[in-house]
Amino acid sequence: MPDFSIGVDLGGTNLRIAAITTEGQLLEKITLGVKVTLGRDHVIGEMCDAILRLTEQYRGSGKFVGAGIGVPGIIDVEAGMMRKSANLPGWSDYPVRDEIERRLGARVFLDNDAKVAAFGEQWLGAGRGVDNMAMLTLGTGIGGAIVINGKIFYGMNGMAGEFGHVTVEPDGVPCGCGNHGCAERYASASALVRMAREAIATGRAPGLAKAANSDPEFSARSIYNLATQGDEDARRIFHRFGQVLGILMAGLVNVLNLEMFVVGGGVVSAWDAFAPTMFEELRERSIVYAATAPDAPQTAMPGRIVTRKKTIITQALLGSDAGLYGAARLPAV
Repeated sequence: MPDFSIGVDLGGTNLRIAAITTEGQLLEKITLGVKVTLGRDHVIGEMCDAILRLTEQYRGSGKFVGAGIGVPGIIDVEAGMMRKSANLPGWSDYPVRDEIERRLGARVFLDNDAKVAAFGEQWLGAGRGVDNMAMLTLGTGIGGAIVINGKIFYGMNGMAGEFGHVTVEPDGVPCGCGNHGCAERYASASALVRMAREAIATGRAPGLAKAANSDPEFSARSIYNLATQGDEDARRIFHRFGQVLGILMAGLVNVLNLEMFVVGGGVVSAWDAFAPTMFEELRERSIVYAATAPDAPQTAMPGRIVTRKKTIITQALLGSDAGLYGAARLPAV
């Protein structure tokens, strides 16, 4: 049996841990609830106990090469510290990696959850075989990551890929980062709910109002269901979502000129509701995409056709497991 590593996806609600071979085979996956209120030592203790159980179970079949952990927030990869995380209060400037290594007696790699998700998709998902790509994760906010020559690009201090905080509307909706008009205030799950609530407040969105009143967990999924049923107010919200995502994507394509852009996260399940507008906006705003879209015309020359490289924009394939695979890949490369 080949060697294996452990991938960990630590969120504010769930802790997911998987044993994965260096060839990409999932051996076992564990899901636990995260009791953030009990403090970081409790969470780390539960994580390490689960990792140790898996490593002991599979150690006889292959060598354990280490653990990779994806966490939400700003990560200092070199120091192995979480600088800031809204979902994990009390973890800021804490030596997470060193503490886990001490408990496990093994190599540990700590990274941002969006970056490890991109690494997973590049290894085994939509970006398999693609050396240069970027990924946007559409969830509560917008996460992002860039892969260059098969490796995550971190920038100067690990913060490269903050696509959600690119300004798409000057003097727009305030963002928690302190800016106004950030992309994630218009093209995320929380943005969909915000726009729906604002439409309801006008008194001119009866379908949305009825759904919100009847569903205590009124969410992006609720709005998507209405849109698929033909509700015009819900469809307008997804049109705005797609428009802003197209503006963001156009900027990324123009600046990065990568082979592939992968869109993942929970909201990607509503692809059919926003993607047509996204691609329409993208074509109008990106000269690079207009020239390199999959259906862009080829350049004819006397006696031959010059085939241009294409810019591929596609959905992620690994779903919520992308982060597990990417995290498990970190110790193996």
